[in-house]
Amino acid sequence: MSDKEVILTQDGLKRLEEELENLKSVKRREVAERIKVAIGYGDISENSEYEDAKNEQAFIEGRIITLEKMLRNARIINNDEIDTDTVSIGSIVIVEDLEFGDTMEYAIVGSAESDPLQNKISNESPVGRAILGKQIGTVVDVTVPAGVIQYKILEIKK
Repeated sequence: MSDKEVILTQDGLKRLEEELENLKSVKRREVAERIKVAIGYGDISENSEYEDAKNEQAFIEGRIITLEKMLRNARIINNDEIDTDTVSIGSIVIVEDLEFGDTMEYAIVGSAESDPLQNKISNESPVGRAILGKQIGTVVDVTVPAGVIQYKILEIKK
């Protein structure tokens, strides 16, 4: 991940910056305090509280390094770059499943920002890859483990 470009929307950038700030200013202090308390229990060689706190500290420091790299290599998609004629990163797209008639709304985001539970899908996901660069009215085939799904692009918005 060291040199890989990380594509982020403005919201994604804000969330990563907030997470980084929280880890640095709040979580680091909390885990340092837990370590201090655990050391006070005595022999650290058989102290599970100390081990847990040290493991959490390692996780936090690793996440801080990852976030800093992501932010350093970030390319921010501004709202004025989002075209409503063609699906691009930052677009909100409404698609219809042609087999079942269901409609879904997806926000197309970079992989660092994807959250399928929030309908934010990566430009690298099967659906994201299939609809990227397409226009309203286009029918796309999305290959998934269960077969092929056809989606029709109904609307593109910012």
